[in-house]
Amino acid sequence: MIGNDMLELRQVVHPQEIDTELAGELVACWIAVSNAGGAAGFPFPPVDAAQVRPVADRIIADLAPERSRLVLGFVDGVLAGWLNIRRDVNPLIAHWGTVHHVQSRTDFRGRGIGSTLMTEARKIARDEMGLEQLHLAARAGVGLEDFYAGLGWKEIGRWPGALRLAPDDDRDEVLMLLAPL
Repeated sequence: MIGNDMLELRQVVHPQEIDTELAGELVACWIAVSNAGGAAGFPFPPVDAAQVRPVADRIIADLAPERSRLVLGFVDGVLAGWLNIRRDVNPLIAHWGTVHHVQSRTDFRGRGIGSTLMTEARKIARDEMGLEQLHLAARAGVGLEDFYAGLGWKEIGRWPGALRLAPDDDRDEVLMLLAPL
């Protein structure tokens, strides 16, 4: 496990807080995670910057304190992992948010980066965004349900066979909830 003093957490709430170098690090991390088989939004490796950059650019452009934030984790100045917290500002559902693209670079796995990012996301959602619950969808079959359950999340449903990774490889999408925050 990585010590809290070794992991620098940074929250980003405005697009202008991300310079070209940091945007490149986000894209590189996402490519590495996806190409290693990570369930972070690109299910069909290999992926490259031409595929990942436009999606990352949209996430960055949508950053705003009331609706979307990035939580970044750095070890010795290197981006080790990140995630995105979003909320819909529709008043009917504005009390909950979603967590997207939870990922840690493969060379930092097993050191508590993902757990630390998720713990920080919970605090930010509750204390800064005023959310009451968080939702996420996870790919079944890679141990994510157990990872999130260990952090207090509850499985609330499944979409059987919702994700087709290959002709004979359909996976459930697991719906999870963290409440109360």
